[in-house]
Order: sequence, then structure tokens, then C-alpha cells
Amino acid sequence: MRRLLLATTLFASLAQAAEPIAIDVHRDANCGCCKDWIKHLEDNGFAVTDHVEPNMAAVKAKLGVPHRLGSCHTGVIDGKFVEGHVPAADILKLRAQPDLIGAAVPGMPMGSPGMEMGDRKDAYQVIGLNKQGRESVLNSYSGN
Repeated sequence: MRRLLLATTLFASLAQAAEPIAIDVHRDANCGCCKDWIKHLEDNGFAVTDHVEPNMAAVKAKLGVPHRLGSCHTGVIDGKFVEGHVPAADILKLRAQPDLIGAAVPGMPMGSPGMEMGDRKDAYQVIGLNKQGRESVLNSYSGN
């Protein structure tokens, strides 16, 4: 009986760990890299709800994304914004930091998720934004 209970508990915890993480992604219909970023998220355990938007500037303004942190698409997870080509692992870091309202990879750096182009990789940072509007570096990626 004890082994059965242990096995059941282990199986339940593994099943929970495998549940996809819900994220909404807002994008322009003509953006190919946005679709590639969505694929990156899905490949890393996220369940994406894709929203094609006629006015991305309005979406970003509504979510509080500062213009200086802007990119092509905007995700929303747990009420926080995810701007641009933020790697899946850094979205998990964002979720673990209650003081942050969002994270961004400004611009469209080559080699970031969804912006792969051969071996070329630009250096970039993932920037976190807190409730007071202060920015901090969540992660840095080197280029080549």
C-alpha cells in the first residue's frame, strides 16, 4: 500500500510538472519572426493563445510597455508583459519575481528565439521592469 501511495504521488507530481504554462501572444499578422517565437515557447512547454492584432501600439500602451523596450510582439503571462524575443527560461524567471511587471528584449536581436539566422548571434539583454518603473537586467546573452 505504501509503494502504491508513493508511486501515485510521484506520478501526480510529474503530471503537474508537464502541464503547459498559458501565455497570450499579441502580434501583427505579417510578422514571421513572431510565429517563430511562438514555436520556441511551445517547444519549451508553453500553451500559446495567438492574438492577431490590427494595432500593436495600442496593445503595448494598454499593457504598459515603455516605448524604449519595444519590439514586434507582446506576450502576457500572469498579468505581466513579455515584450519581444524573450527566451522561455527568462519568462520563467519573470514569473518568479513578484516585484516585476514585465520583461523585454528591446529590438530584434539576431540569434534570440525566433530571430535565428545561421550562426549569427547579436549580444542582447533581457530587461525586467518593476512597479516603480526601474529597469534591471534579468539575463545577458553574448554575441559572436
